[in-house]
Amino acid sequence: MSEPTRELPARSPSRLLEVLCATVVTSFARLVTGVRGEWRGDGPVARQRVYFANHRSHGDFVLIWTVLPVPLRRLTRPVAGADYWLQGPLRKFMAQRVFGAVLIDRHSDRDADPVAVMAAALDQKCSLIVFPEGTRNTTEEALLPFKSGLYHLAKARPEVELVPVWIENLNRVMPKGEFVPIPLLCTVTLGAPIVLGIDENKAAFLDRSRDALLALRTRSVDNQ
Repeated sequence: MSEPTRELPARSPSRLLEVLCATVVTSFARLVTGVRGEWRGDGPVARQRVYFANHRSHGDFVLIWTVLPVPLRRLTRPVAGADYWLQGPLRKFMAQRVFGAVLIDRHSDRDADPVAVMAAALDQKCSLIVFPEGTRNTTEEALLPFKSGLYHLAKARPEVELVPVWIENLNRVMPKGEFVPIPLLCTVTLGAPIVLGIDENKAAFLDRSRDALLALRTRSVDNQ
């Protein structure tokens, strides 16, 4: 479960360090990937949203975070696995203090319901970045089947818009097992928001969400 974010004075040394680290991370992401955001929906508006994306690398949410305008970025929290991000003091600091991540216990014997944890984060008026495949896709398939969490989150907070996000090329910039990134242009394409339909069942909603994401991939490939 994600630990609550501490409120620090705007000019405290700790807060300044966090802001500096965020600037370094986003600047490095732009330098290495040349990432550019393409908005196919109604643009980066100041509304609470859940951004749901394909998942190929631990750096996926960083690219989404990078293309968001700073005021939106400050209110947008990635949802990530606690087992990975709590390994060691540096990862823990980056996850909790720099990214403000909502950390999910992925073990089967967990105490907290992941959907309840994400809904509680939404109740704090932030936006979220989620990966409905549930794990990194290391196959040749464009997308793995979606887990049910996106549906249950949409059902729990139906007023929150869901924005599909397709990340292109990051798996080639940061191949699994490699520590040195390969400079290559990446694109983050953000589509039109969707919401859970009245009486829409889980299977229909997940299929529609998956199709919305794959449609962005098709258009991204066509434009290359």
